Amino acid sequence: MKTRKLGQNGPDVSAIALGCMSFAGFYGETDRDEAFATLDAARDAGITFLDTSDMYGKGLSETLIGEWQKDRGHRFQIATKGGIVIGAPRGTADNSREYLREHLEGSLERLGVDSVELYYVHRREFPRPIEEVTETLESFRQEGLIGAFGYSEISPAALRRASSVAPVGAVQNEYSLWTRQPDLGLIQACKDLGTTFVPFSPLGRGIFGDSDLDPARFRDIDFRKSNPRFMEPNFSANMEHVRALRAFAHDRGWTTAAVAIAWTLQQGDHLVPIPGTRNAAHLMEWADADEIIFTESDRAALDQIMPVGWAHGDRYSDAQIVGIERYC
Repeated sequence: MKTRKLGQNGPDVSAIALGCMSFAGFYGETDRDEAFATLDAARDAGITFLDTSDMYGKGLSETLIGEWQKDRGHRFQIATKGGIVIGAPRGTADNSREYLREHLEGSLERLGVDSVELYYVHRREFPRPIEEVTETLESFRQEGLIGAFGYSEISPAALRRASSVAPVGAVQNEYSLWTRQPDLGLIQACKDLGTTFVPFSPLGRGIFGDSDLDPARFRDIDFRKSNPRFMEPNFSANMEHVRALRAFAHDRGWTTAAVAIAWTLQQGDHLVPIPGTRNAAHLMEWADADEIIFTESDRAALDQIMPVGWAHGDRYSDAQIVGIERYC
């Protein structure tokens, strides 16, 4: 797999990383064997970079990664996140030095490592100046606990404020064929500042696949159960576009998922998407997306199938968007 730079002076990482939220059962039941098989497939596909968080299953995702690495004798490059108060009402964040240190040390213990390549503040604690939080993260970097630091779901203005204190290695926001807000300043700001932009949910939370989802079968705890884009009449309207994308991909011998990820990769050489899956077979559907190169004709077709703003429904419900920094 091709590689890309993580931050200004960071290591080279695989152009496509693996998001490990699904290991904690967010989208369906999973187990240790399935998680291990998925990590095996990632390693074999040339993926070197994993993305996780202390809140994914209250540390379960990190624990599984740590156990796999010990069992297999293989070390991935790892990004993990902290700053959300686990068990508190949605959107509650604590970015204090004491809280972040405690949770970073917990993450390192579960992962079985002395340091991670990247540590994100998962959600901002808005009353606390981002400059103060950046000073905390930079001190962790200087201690050798982390190789670089970043933020999730922040605005271009917040990124510039943080970068005035110390270089920000990465910013992670939702970005895909149906979520384009980062085009309104964030991707550009990352490019200007030498910050890697990490698109999460590049597969539209599973909608960009080769088979139709059935929202009626979503579990009650599934994030998508109350997400506007997966509720009627929005879901049916969205599927018309998705089926057209599927036909576009299959006509060219590609999977739908690979096309969706290739699209994110080709929005800039500083992007490293993190599609998530708990299934090794699903991973193999997009593991070679970095090999796809669109022609001008392909791009024109994609713009027609999925023009900017085509998605029906907001990307979050009012309850889900709590704690996320809005802009534009």
